[in-house]
Amino acid sequence: MAIDKSAADVATASLQSLPFGSIIGGPLVACVEAQAQAARTSWEFIQNVGLYTEGEEKKTVNVSFQFLKDGHMAQITVPLLTIVPIPYIAINSIDINFKANISASAASTETENSSSAADVKTSASGGCAWARAKMNASYSSKKDSSATKDSKYSVEYTMDVAVHAGQDSMPAGMAKVLEMLNNSISVVSPTGSLEVQHAIQDDGSVKLMTSYKNKEGLFEPDAITLRIGDATDAFDNGAGNEAKIVKTDSGKEYTISKEDAKNCTVSAGELKRKVAVAATPAQ
Repeated sequence: MAIDKSAADVATASLQSLPFGSIIGGPLVACVEAQAQAARTSWEFIQNVGLYTEGEEKKTVNVSFQFLKDGHMAQITVPLLTIVPIPYIAINSIDINFKANISASAASTETENSSSAADVKTSASGGCAWARAKMNASYSSKKDSSATKDSKYSVEYTMDVAVHAGQDSMPAGMAKVLEMLNNSISVVSPTGSLEVQHAIQDDGSVKLMTSYKNKEGLFEPDAITLRIGDATDAFDNGAGNEAKIVKTDSGKEYTISKEDAKNCTVSAGELKRKVAVAATPAQ
């Protein structure tokens, strides 16, 4: 009897029909999409928590608070992004374990039974004008045939996917941004700070060099004013005063006469500095 290979052929076809592309690629695609969503979440956090829009510009959200320093109240301004953790969730590894179990079996049974029997009897007698004869014959034949064919197969596969994720290291660009933000942290007075220095020029005039930071720690040159003596109007460029006031990044530089330098006041915000400069250089 020929070997039945139908079950083996079915098992092979079942194995070849498994969608390995979907089975293996599906979890990988899901992990890539999850990583992209994590990146979008990080960006949305920075946009919504650490930045705000003023006009067409993006600015950092700062946290300001006051504390006691050297017997005086001081104020510190800190960018929010430097004191809150930024979510950087990244997939570190993906383990995919796939197992396919294909069971196939075939059974074939064929049975044939046959039997036969024959019985012949003959008798005769003589001595008479007639003859007598007797014959009996019998024959029987029996044949039984049965065939059984049974094929079974099953396909079973299991897959285990283990994804390991955690807080990833900060991207180099963001680390550089946070480093610059850390360097921008400043401690100022709650009312700001105003500095005034002077230098006597060779022609006898006096140059006042002023610098002002407001309570938020920002330089604000436009807030600085100079008044001579008891004048109510601020000293400003005008007729006969051209090029006597120069604005800098941190404040203003005033060039005034010897007489005006004897009694002048520099103001900015809530701060005032009374300046009394000698008319002649110190010996």
